[in-house]
Amino acid sequence: MANEKGGLSTAESLAKTRTYGKFRCFNPSCMARITVEPGATTCKCPECGLEYRVSWVRPDFPRIRGPVWDVNRKIAQEVVAERESEAQKASSKKAAKEEKQNAVK
Repeated sequence: MANEKGGLSTAESLAKTRTYGKFRCFNPSCMARITVEPGATTCKCPECGLEYRVSWVRPDFPRIRGPVWDVNRKIAQEVVAERESEAQKASSKKAAKEEKQNAVK
């Protein structure tokens, strides 16, 4: 038997929370809601900047077809380069600290 909350079944109460015209970003660290303009073929996540291809099941119901590879690859390469530069800065600071400690001894 379905759970009743305020006279509504579980399916009916979940149907009220459904958001048509929006979907979540596929980036696991982001998961922001993306609103798409009607008829648009691509959309961009406002939080992480990843871009997706969009198809329309109905005029009010978009679906993500997949990522726009060249944009997402560029974003990923920028993040990797930033992390590598941070790692190099940290290792150079560590090396300088070790040299200073060796000079004191």
